[in-house]
Amino acid sequence: MTPAALNVTQSILGQPWRWRGGETDGRDADFRPDDLVTQLLVARGCPRDALDAYRAPSIRAFMPDPSIFRDMDRAAERIADAVERREPVTIFGDYDVDGATSAALLVRLLAGLGLAADMYIPDRLMEGYGPSGAALVRIAEGGARLIVTVDCGAQAFEALAMARDAGVDVIVVDHHQCAAALPAAHALVNPNRLDEHEGRAHGHLAAVGVAFLLGAALLRTLRARGYFASRPEPRLLDLLDLVALGTVADVAALHGLNRAFVAQGLKVMGNRANIGLAALIDAARLNRAPVCSDLGFALGPRINAGGRVGKSDLGVRLLTTADPEEARAIAAELDRLNGERRAIEAEVQAGAETAARGQDNRAVAVVAGRGWHPGVIGIVAGRLKEKLNRPTIVIAIDEDGTGKGSGRSIGGVDLGAAVLAAKDSGLLQAGGGHAMAAGLTVAEERIDALADFLDARLADDVARARGERALLIDTVVAPGGVVPSLVEALEAGGPYGMGWPAPRVAAGPVRVVRADVVGADHVRAIVAGDDGRSIKAMAFRAADNPLGQALLGAPRDRRLWVAGRARIDDWGSRPSAEIHLDDAAWAD
Repeated sequence: MTPAALNVTQSILGQPWRWRGGETDGRDADFRPDDLVTQLLVARGCPRDALDAYRAPSIRAFMPDPSIFRDMDRAAERIADAVERREPVTIFGDYDVDGATSAALLVRLLAGLGLAADMYIPDRLMEGYGPSGAALVRIAEGGARLIVTVDCGAQAFEALAMARDAGVDVIVVDHHQCAAALPAAHALVNPNRLDEHEGRAHGHLAAVGVAFLLGAALLRTLRARGYFASRPEPRLLDLLDLVALGTVADVAALHGLNRAFVAQGLKVMGNRANIGLAALIDAARLNRAPVCSDLGFALGPRINAGGRVGKSDLGVRLLTTADPEEARAIAAELDRLNGERRAIEAEVQAGAETAARGQDNRAVAVVAGRGWHPGVIGIVAGRLKEKLNRPTIVIAIDEDGTGKGSGRSIGGVDLGAAVLAAKDSGLLQAGGGHAMAAGLTVAEERIDALADFLDARLADDVARARGERALLIDTVVAPGGVVPSLVEALEAGGPYGMGWPAPRVAAGPVRVVRADVVGADHVRAIVAGDDGRSIKAMAFRAADNPLGQALLGAPRDRRLWVAGRARIDDWGSRPSAEIHLDDAAWAD
């Protein structure tokens, strides 16, 4: 059975259900996948001649020659010089997970090469995003001869000019959108440079992925210089756990090289060789090897908590320590801060939802509030975007009237480019990002003008993206088919994440046996088919929306189809399967 056979043209949440890949893969009617994994891969855009590579993604199969990227060889040569001369080097990272993992990767790699690099992570509240000129000059005055910025720097024109004048070389390793002009850096490695050619094909990489490629180029350069004739060469692949964590936490698209990074990085992470990551896994109370979703929902938020509501360098300190006691102490502190972050986030979320009322006519929701904690606005923007189904920017205004904003977009709408255009037009003090996420600084009195600008620029794109909205289904099963073996079969098409969505299962018809509200606003239900086979179902943050209300008030004599992500519930003595609901539709 296919979603077309279900004839769901308007679900409880008001959308049609469609087969993710159409009735075929969209290229010819004769190609019909003969197994579930092939079906999953093809429906997500895997070329037929790459099926084997995508089934078991390896670094070898997807790794490009690092030299295709502009300035890559120049950056590798300069760092190799620093390694050989034992020059003082500082890694300057952003305060989020991508920045922390990028910085940790380079620090650990340089340590393996015999060079102890310093780290600098700016304070989110006091210094804001990216390198400031004052910070770079201070680092230079402290003796650094080379500074490598990771996950930031592509737009730091003034700061990098000050660093150049202070006599220090700066290498920028970034992935955010670039302007046509580039800042004054010794080298700027970024697949999203406008003058990139071959490298643009890898524009979906997170900064930690770019840092990994720089690491490969550095090792190759040192190898050619004979550096390893009398010393062992570090194993770059041992750092893939960091690459996987940063890639998933930064919501980078999981296709191509990113897919290999995450698949192989999870294997490395399972070995628990990184003392800090092992301590974080324990603090997150994971009693098994992490899977892809754990990186985004369990580990990443704890690393982020340091930069959001605590000390900005806690994450990179955890990921680089060799002391188990220090690792346990930092992991415990990050776990505590993550709980604090949740409470702050709930308060800002409530204010943002109130501010969003009355903006139904806007293509982009732009909400602002005084006193909102800037450390959680990105998370709130993501939640509000999901609720409103349109790009959302949340702005925290400080006592001086300066707003720090964070935005999240929907598929098909490039928010980063729009924010960069707003900056170029003079509306913003600073701004940039990528298609799905952006950050900005704006004066309070210009927020309304910014909202008007984004509305005019993105209205057509948002209307098109929202008009194409449908719930995409990968397989349809009877209620008794939602079992652990189904989940295992579906997982074989992973890892899943942004750009490589997790499979969605439709099951039914079922009746609601029991439903209640758990936590703040989640709906938990037991549904059963006509044969009595039951399924556990969870609808998160749904108590007040039509889906949650339908489950809570469903008549016993009325059947429905449920759709969502099949998951293993391993809390009990025997693992079972459950569905995390995205939607439901009445069957009769």
